[in-house]
Amino acid sequence: MRDPIQSFDPLARRIFIERCARGAFGLTVLPFLAGHSSSRAVATVPLGVASPGSGFGSAKRIIFLQLRGGMSHIDTFDPKEGASKGPKGALSTKGGFQVSEFLPKTAAIADKICIIRSMTAKVGVHAAATYIMRTGYEQRGTIKHPMLGAWAQNYLGVSHDTLPSSVAINHGSENGNGFLPATYSPLPITDPDAGLQYSTPYAGIKAVEERLRLVNQIDGTFRERFPDENVKAYNDFYDTTVRLMKSTDLKAFNIADEPEPLKAAYGPSKFGRGCLLARRLIESGVRFVEVSSGGWDMHNNLEDAMESTGAQFDQAYAALIGDLASRGLLESTLVIVASEFGRKPEMSGSGRGHYPKVFSTVLAGAGVKRGFVYGVSDAAGAEPVGEGVSVGNLHATIGWAAGFPLDKIVTAPNGRPFSVGNKSKPLTDIFA
Repeated sequence: MRDPIQSFDPLARRIFIERCARGAFGLTVLPFLAGHSSSRAVATVPLGVASPGSGFGSAKRIIFLQLRGGMSHIDTFDPKEGASKGPKGALSTKGGFQVSEFLPKTAAIADKICIIRSMTAKVGVHAAATYIMRTGYEQRGTIKHPMLGAWAQNYLGVSHDTLPSSVAINHGSENGNGFLPATYSPLPITDPDAGLQYSTPYAGIKAVEERLRLVNQIDGTFRERFPDENVKAYNDFYDTTVRLMKSTDLKAFNIADEPEPLKAAYGPSKFGRGCLLARRLIESGVRFVEVSSGGWDMHNNLEDAMESTGAQFDQAYAALIGDLASRGLLESTLVIVASEFGRKPEMSGSGRGHYPKVFSTVLAGAGVKRGFVYGVSDAAGAEPVGEGVSVGNLHATIGWAAGFPLDKIVTAPNGRPFSVGNKSKPLTDIFA
């Protein structure tokens, strides 16, 4: 007779184990799994991408700022005149180019950033386009693709003995490990001010350790009978989580330790607090941090939304770049500003519609050219001039800067080969 446990798919087994862990141990930092685990992904087949050179491996840490909803390129990093002009005009910057008047603080640090103005994509639906921007792939069938933090752990190993290698701030982990082991999933922090306030189990750490000892005594037979990599991963998780809960490294998650003037510089918004927490985490040994900002779906009242959401971004982003630079971290930290698509050149009433045909992303740090604009959109902000930059190109560029072996592919459990950026070429010439 077939055992019902074996009839579960891997995701169902994973959910079952997560719920057991929460009930038995009171562990509330799932699905963070920072331990080591064997992967079914196998490195194979060179792809023949650019050889290592200037910029390769320069990004020891990555902060990925995801502006959800579709940032208007014309009202931020690619201002236009004429019919496309938004509620505000253009502002000259220290970088020698212009940004929107909505971004005065960013203008002051523009000599430290690189704008890509010729991003292009095909998908203009939020969920699907966000998936592409976070993974570099379109979602098809049942396969889930890894985020960059998971790719980094797959290729480079864990970044810290106790802290997670990857953290997602202001949203859940959302299967960030993709088809890679569950151990590569990011630790979700939904409230930057709270950090890991629930990392101490209600039963106490000694009680957890005693329960783990008993579990190891009684589940040995189960593990032998049902050898599943997710079960092994969760055993690693138990040990790793206990180490984290007992570690002084937890202080990295407490932004209350920061001086008041610095907290004020980042601003009181959830995004600003998230950026401050991101700086603390990468400074403490976390390799990849994603910080989300919502509110960019500006179909209506674009001017009011930019005065609030845009101003919060402007303050936090400028503070983050300045803070990293002052601490000597910017040269080894790559900061990316990305959104799932841009917005239409023409105003529709008081806002703009979705527009994936051309939009902007921004990179800073880790040897990226400073005060530099890569690519051009046309006068209306409607088309890239010349060859556009795909999301795959962006992911390959980030991976190249982080030292990923882009000449390798991995084989997913379904037998299909994948690579960072989906075989796209990195933009090596944006590095100094």
